[in-house]
Amino acid sequence: MSKIISLEKAAAKVESGSRVMIGGFLACGTPEKIVDKLIDNGVEDLTIIANDTSFPDRGLGKLVSNNCAKKVIASHIGTNPDTGKKMNDGSMEVELVPQGTLAERVRIGGAGLGGFLTPTGVGTVVEEGKDVIESNGEKYLLELPIKGDVALVKAWKADKKGNLIYRKSARNFNPLIAKACDTVIVEAEEIVEVGEIDPDHVMTSSIFVDYIVRGDN
Repeated sequence: MSKIISLEKAAAKVESGSRVMIGGFLACGTPEKIVDKLIDNGVEDLTIIANDTSFPDRGLGKLVSNNCAKKVIASHIGTNPDTGKKMNDGSMEVELVPQGTLAERVRIGGAGLGGFLTPTGVGTVVEEGKDVIESNGEKYLLELPIKGDVALVKAWKADKKGNLIYRKSARNFNPLIAKACDTVIVEAEEIVEVGEIDPDHVMTSSIFVDYIVRGDN
């Protein structure tokens, strides 16, 4: 069965109330077409897991600004004033996570691990509500894995089986989230025949990809 589907069918697989991981770093490497279609579909109550909330008019920040999210888990929200406003007025929950910790929580979610220890955040607000474990005289936080229902991934090139290549810094969180969600939808700038991508150049294997949408350059 072909993994290539229409934008409409892809967006329809993201239901209101879903936990959605979205690739990107300040809109670089974000699947913009899928994001825009989700807004058109009127999805709501999403829990968005991403590095940041981008800008009000770019990237996944548009989901925040169009009231599609009930919660955001991210490492940075400063470039999107709508995120801060919604957090302060209580209309959207925001969980801020140090960037390295966020990346590792997503990674271990995909790896099936139960948690990891980190000194980052010890003695700060990050510590609140978490187990503190002492080892060799040092304190560490036990950070738990993060998983999602759907990953929205942006790739530079995909073959028809779903083997992916990312372009430069647009790679960012995309390979991690592709392993940490039940369903993975890829927006690819270019779709090629199987065999056209050198196996040594594959960054995400086709076994992780469920659906592919043709995107823009």
